[in-house]
Amino acid sequence: MNIQFDQVTTIFLAVALLVIGSFLVKKVGIFQRFCLPAPVVGGLLFALIATILKATGIVEFTLDTSLQSLFMLAFFTTVGLGASFQLVKLGGKLLVIYWLACGFLALMQNLIGISVASLLNIDPLLGIMSGAVSMEGGHGSATAFGTTLEEMGVDSALTIGLAAATLGLVAGGLIGGPTVKYLISKYNLTPAEQEVAAAVASEGKAKADIHSDTFIMQVLLITFCMALGTYLGEVFSEKTKLVLPSYVGAMFVAVIVRNVLDRVNDRVIDMRSVNLIGDVTLGIFLSMALMSVKLWEVAELALPIFIIVAVQVVFIVIMGVFVLFRLLGKDYDAAVMVGGFTGHGLGATPNAMANMSAITQKFGPSQKAYLIVPIVGAFLIDVFAVPIILTSINLFQ
Repeated sequence: MNIQFDQVTTIFLAVALLVIGSFLVKKVGIFQRFCLPAPVVGGLLFALIATILKATGIVEFTLDTSLQSLFMLAFFTTVGLGASFQLVKLGGKLLVIYWLACGFLALMQNLIGISVASLLNIDPLLGIMSGAVSMEGGHGSATAFGTTLEEMGVDSALTIGLAAATLGLVAGGLIGGPTVKYLISKYNLTPAEQEVAAAVASEGKAKADIHSDTFIMQVLLITFCMALGTYLGEVFSEKTKLVLPSYVGAMFVAVIVRNVLDRVNDRVIDMRSVNLIGDVTLGIFLSMALMSVKLWEVAELALPIFIIVAVQVVFIVIMGVFVLFRLLGKDYDAAVMVGGFTGHGLGATPNAMANMSAITQKFGPSQKAYLIVPIVGAFLIDVFAVPIILTSINLFQ
């Protein structure tokens, strides 16, 4: 028996799974410990049930996920609108070092993915999906680029990317704390705070409650960036014959819009409204993507994916302990930033924040880490990662 869900019912199911995932994350300790996103939990739960029902010949589900790309486009546009260059100035030299390290990591993750995939006789494009796409990029990037590669004819790219992203997310949560604790114990590190708290506080100064006029203005800006970015992306791809996902164009248009408006009138953009829209669209987008994952397609590649991710984990620990820690000054702040680095380098920014939170609660605060890691992990990382990913895809397509 085949049950088909139309466009509206599919969206309802995605939202329902998002709510179920949120409930499970709050109730199940291991989900909280690894900071697994609610849409990942809810979506994969449905994908697992669907796989079991298909394997036993009971029922097969057909989903209409045609609106998934719209939610994806909206989310990455909100990321671009959060890219204020004023925040970059607060981080100074350490932010630049950390940012460059993340760019180098993206390059190495793709090289590792491609190299190990070639050794295992796997399509290099699937190796890329197990590289920076799913490691630094996380589930959002894995879904975006996986969809693009499947449209190019690379079977199971989305499923491979999401599987690698999930493994990376868990690994990032597991190794971040122990790695930082090792550095703190070995070098007998203690917090030494710099006066950046006031500058950070000024960025997050209180504003009035969100009103419909404020909210609709953010919707206007987001949809404008989506429309213009999509158009420019299509023109770029047509003229250069290079793959450029629509969300990349929208995200970079949003960055320009944000920083132009910061100079003209910094009250136009309300980041609480933008973040709210981003959270909702990301949740629905990921839930819809994960619930439609065909787990049976990835079964034969489970071992190669695990091997690639394992190599990625070993590399990021070595780089964090022996390179990044020293470049950042070999102090307490540097150690905490290494924890953030392993978190979002293998999974997502929330993973990074969870790693740093566990450390600072035990050993003391680190304002530098809490300023630099979220700024780079949330949007600056894409400045290096996206071109590296696009170049790799175009080299091996």
